[in-house]
Amino acid sequence: MAKKKVGLPPLDWLRVFEAAGRLGGFSAAAREFGLSQAAVSQRIGNLETWLGRTLFVREARGVSLTIEGESYLPLVQESLIALERNTEDLFGKAPRELRVAGMSSHLNALVMKGMGGFLSDHPKVRVVTDSVAKRSALDEERTWLQIRYGRGSWPGREAKLIAPETLAVLAAPTVEWGAPVIDLRGERPGWQEWARRTGHLVPEGARLSVDSMEHALSCAASGSGVVLGSLPLAHDDLARGTLRKLDLPVLKTRDGYWLTWPDDRLHSKKQRKLVMDFHAALSGLMS
Repeated sequence: MAKKKVGLPPLDWLRVFEAAGRLGGFSAAAREFGLSQAAVSQRIGNLETWLGRTLFVREARGVSLTIEGESYLPLVQESLIALERNTEDLFGKAPRELRVAGMSSHLNALVMKGMGGFLSDHPKVRVVTDSVAKRSALDEERTWLQIRYGRGSWPGREAKLIAPETLAVLAAPTVEWGAPVIDLRGERPGWQEWARRTGHLVPEGARLSVDSMEHALSCAASGSGVVLGSLPLAHDDLARGTLRKLDLPVLKTRDGYWLTWPDDRLHSKKQRKLVMDFHAALSGLMS
């Protein structure tokens, strides 16, 4: 294929090539741009003629990138991202809305209580929350900014720690150590692990078993027993005095509460600054 042009090809052709390479086909690229497959094929053909190189192998079962196409794709992607980011930084408006998803208990304990200062510092920003019933639902959640619980490693996502998970022996002001313990089922370390690591004996006779830290803390605050509770999630109860921390060892874990987002999302400096300010408001509440 003879080279006919020099310099930069039309941006429209490069965007269509990037989509076809990223999505693995002309049909998928056509759907993304609302074009016909023939229009996508024509633009890529024009780009190949301009470059004097074949970027895709056309076969009956579909298309695939050539070696030259595979080499060109990341260069085009990086250039388009840089162009979008710099355009937004120079001419874009500051974000007007920040939308965050998470479990209801996490949003309530980690987000709602820290919004006063954040909203005061960003008077033109509207914060919107989307609650999910289960942590596994976050993988399908369309809201890209999320509060997640775990160890900070999720494929394709960046994460910034809000607070490490620390478990402490908590009870209502009138309840003493020796009262029945509240059993919390789930992945967090429980009473047996706490006893093994601290050397303390646990009172026998757990009469209440729950599957939610939110429920466990509520039960303890009502005087139903002693809980091995999350200090970050119990922050507000401890500040109000509806729960108190008993003079017993705490249990530090490898987990924590994180603000997360897709690793290809925060290209704009303005948007990244807003998210970092939001994180600072949440983590500041926990300190």
